[in-house]
Amino acid sequence: MTMHSFLTLMFFSLSCFIISISQAINNGFSVELIHRDSLKSPLYQPTQNKYQRVASALRRSINRVNHLTNTPKSTVIPASGEFLMEYSVGTPPFKIYGVVDTGSDIVWLQCKPCEQCYNQTTPIFNPSKSSSYKNNIPCMSKKCKSFDSHSCSKKKSCLYTITYGDGSISQGDLSEETLTLDSTSNSSFSFPKILIGCGHKNTLSIQGQTSGVVGLGFGPLSLITQLGSSIGGKFSYCLGPESSNSTSKLNFGNAAVVSGHRVVSTPLVKKDSSIFYYLSLEAFSVGNKRVEFVENSNGGVDGNVFIDSGTTLTMLPYDVYNKLESAVVKLVKLKRVNDPHGLLKLCYFVTSDKYDFPIITAHFRNADVKLHPIGTFVPIVDGIMCFAFASTQNTNIGIFGNLAQQNLLVGYDLQQNLVSFKSTDCTKPY
Repeated sequence: MTMHSFLTLMFFSLSCFIISISQAINNGFSVELIHRDSLKSPLYQPTQNKYQRVASALRRSINRVNHLTNTPKSTVIPASGEFLMEYSVGTPPFKIYGVVDTGSDIVWLQCKPCEQCYNQTTPIFNPSKSSSYKNNIPCMSKKCKSFDSHSCSKKKSCLYTITYGDGSISQGDLSEETLTLDSTSNSSFSFPKILIGCGHKNTLSIQGQTSGVVGLGFGPLSLITQLGSSIGGKFSYCLGPESSNSTSKLNFGNAAVVSGHRVVSTPLVKKDSSIFYYLSLEAFSVGNKRVEFVENSNGGVDGNVFIDSGTTLTMLPYDVYNKLESAVVKLVKLKRVNDPHGLLKLCYFVTSDKYDFPIITAHFRNADVKLHPIGTFVPIVDGIMCFAFASTQNTNIGIFGNLAQQNLLVGYDLQQNLVSFKSTDCTKPY
């Protein structure tokens, strides 16, 4: 074989490889989501029972909401993240865990050298050992300016700072790096030149093996926005109940399309400089009782809730919550008791594993979504179930939390500006 023939063959093989990877990405792929309290999670605490884990999740949720509703521009509080994702950065790939959240707009991780890093029990990423790492992004470039809280180093390269309501912070180099996702079908997909935050000064409420945050929000630096056309602006997830035997999935591209006769869709409402996915929630119904969502101060209900995978509870303005709670009380004939943790207002004493709680339907614009009982009532201690909704002092904005999203296939189509829902057993293949 001549050298010319060999190079031609190599070029043809490489081209076919690139095309096959491109086709695979276009066809879509899925990665595993790990509930932070499952046995697979690096944050799993074997000394806690299931009720202690629920109480901890509720506290994180309430703490997060207090900051989100008081400071709308704040990104997600990472301590409240309920799902983790394993991914890799660099060349060769370096595996890490990140907190997944639809309310955050950047992918950041701890990097060496550490000026001030929190305790991470797994190795910290060393960018000097990656051949694809680049941190000399000019501070006056469009890439740098796409992140609101940027600044310039002495060498005029781009620095980022992200702060959280609970005091957590990450500061470091805004960098370009190859990010690799391992799919559930045992394939790997690499995406070069992804903008990430390489943090050299970090504090984080979650510690252990967690390296940082994987932002899936609406912001320009979120993973979803950066993957963009390669996934057709589509992603979806199906969140199962916290169990050592169940696996949730995060789907991208065509694998994220939510289809079938039971699918309902509601439009996304865009707001200036927002990283959140806003929807219009018109009402709830409990049995035959309809509870209208109070119109916000701007009139109407446009964009009055945001859907959030990192908040456990569904949070509603005070007046709406009280009316919804009253409707539930009228239909539930169980004995009321107090939440021993003092976190939730409406709790009942139950004597078996079969609970006759009413079906609650969320009436989004053009989409009526029936919520599963496992997502509307949560076991607090043995024999006590509590209503998994709470009130917030913010009179304009509510949060559709991840408990209410359990056993729903939730799909985001950022090209069509739609969020779709389909009732699904997320513990089984779908």
